[in-house]
Amino acid sequence: MSLHVDVVSAEGEMFADKADMVFVAAEMGDVGIAPRHAPLLTRIRPGALRIQREGQPEETFFVSGGMLEVQPHLVTVLADTAERAAELDQAEAEKARQRARDAVSQAEEKVDLQQAQEELAEAEARLSLIERLHAKGNR
Repeated sequence: MSLHVDVVSAEGEMFADKADMVFVAAEMGDVGIAPRHAPLLTRIRPGALRIQREGQPEETFFVSGGMLEVQPHLVTVLADTAERAAELDQAEAEKARQRARDAVSQAEEKVDLQQAQEELAEAEARLSLIERLHAKGNR
């Protein structure tokens, strides 16, 4: 038994196929989704989206922002940002983290500080995924 997975970002459709298991960085923690999962609607936090299919390599994406909708045989990820993990650039992610750290330290308004903190969390999640993939030898 499998479920259908759709991953869509502002740039367009990133993935549409059957899967056996999906793991997503949801707002309240990581979620594992198998066929016949209970319905769920939650926000996505910056982190990994992993899709497992029998007999095929695991597909890994970096996602940030957006929504996750789960139905018993359908998973829809509507991400603000989605990138294939293999395409993540470590040097650019480190620069983004430094820019976000600078913005946090220089923020004068509460709104500016909140946005800078969100950018920092995204940059750190991106770097964490890159480091995990390097450690597993998947890059």
